[in-house]
Amino acid sequence: MFDALKNLKDKAEDLAEAHGDKISDGLEKVGDLIDDKTGGKHSDKIDTAVDKAQDYVEKLGKK
Repeated sequence: MFDALKNLKDKAEDLAEAHGDKISDGLEKVGDLIDDKTGGKHSDKIDTAVDKAQDYVEKLGKK
């Protein structure tokens, strides 16, 4: 089980390294979509969540 999780982590790191820019763009689009659907009521929280997710993807890609 531990080996399977380690392999999954390694694959996630490889994907983040190879396609981090596309993942980041996708996160931005999803954030904009959610913000639009909620009428902008939670813009600050959505922006913060998107920024944190983008930072995580960036860090994951550097490992």
